[in-house]
Amino acid sequence: MLGLHEFPVTDGTSERLGRMKDIPSLRLYTRVARLGSFSAAARETGLAQSQVSRMVAELEASLGARLLSRTTRAVVPTEAGLEFLARIEPILAALDDAENSVRESGELRGLLRMGMPSTMAIRVVIPRLASFIERHPQLHIDIVLEDMRQDLVREAVDVGIRVGSLPDSSGTAKLIGTMQRVVVASSAYLGRHGHPVHPRDIAGHRVVGGPAGSQPTSWQFEREGGSVTVEVTPAVSTNDTAGALAAVTCGLGIASVTSWACQLELEAGTLVRLFPEWNMAELPVHAYFPMGRATRMAARAFVDFLAAELGNGASLQAMTP
Repeated sequence: MLGLHEFPVTDGTSERLGRMKDIPSLRLYTRVARLGSFSAAARETGLAQSQVSRMVAELEASLGARLLSRTTRAVVPTEAGLEFLARIEPILAALDDAENSVRESGELRGLLRMGMPSTMAIRVVIPRLASFIERHPQLHIDIVLEDMRQDLVREAVDVGIRVGSLPDSSGTAKLIGTMQRVVVASSAYLGRHGHPVHPRDIAGHRVVGGPAGSQPTSWQFEREGGSVTVEVTPAVSTNDTAGALAAVTCGLGIASVTSWACQLELEAGTLVRLFPEWNMAELPVHAYFPMGRATRMAARAFVDFLAAELGNGASLQAMTP
């Protein structure tokens, strides 16, 4: 359940908004706009869909503006709705932080919106969320899964988990770990095409490209002070790590992925690690705060929790949830 509290809005965003006291309707609108569905927002808040629709319609009437475009297939914000969404979400977040700052129990409430690669969320973060949620049962967590780089400000994401290089921006970041990269293939593929024994042998094999590779045109290997750079041209490419793993598992080629992403497949024997005596450059994992010093309390609390779970900057290789 979202915390649908009633407080007057007095930040001066607009005279009309300043007169409104219906904070629950504002919160509902943001969730309908983000989820793209009245029914999904109703399930999330425990309200009837008709009640959600009515409250948002009353909000539109009070503003004198149409915020949502409603069709039989989708609910999307209008141009005015997007502008209103961008202005009201920081206000609601500030209200949540104001409440959390004076709550003696230390329990966090409100909405925490996080963005991260889908495979990291599914295999690393979500399995570790239970104890954090138990500490803050009134905190609603919204996870945006996307392997491509997100516009965190536009998506109103409080904290993003970033793998590899960070974007140049006004945000701040905290290193929470590093990830080891490995090269893997399926037994079926190796049976048909042979088992490469040296990184240079990659030249004779099909390569699957995915987002885990920080350098899509070449792979670097190191061993006992020596290094090898192998140029690669993917025969199959995907923007999602899960898709790359599926392609490799089906025998479409070999791929460079992170060890945490393929850990289950390696343990099950579905995939085989190649060149185990060679190391590839590790990738840093950062928690990125797009709002900089204005980052919300809940976002910082979650990152502190995740950093502790991951060993305060330890390598994220071979972790078992």
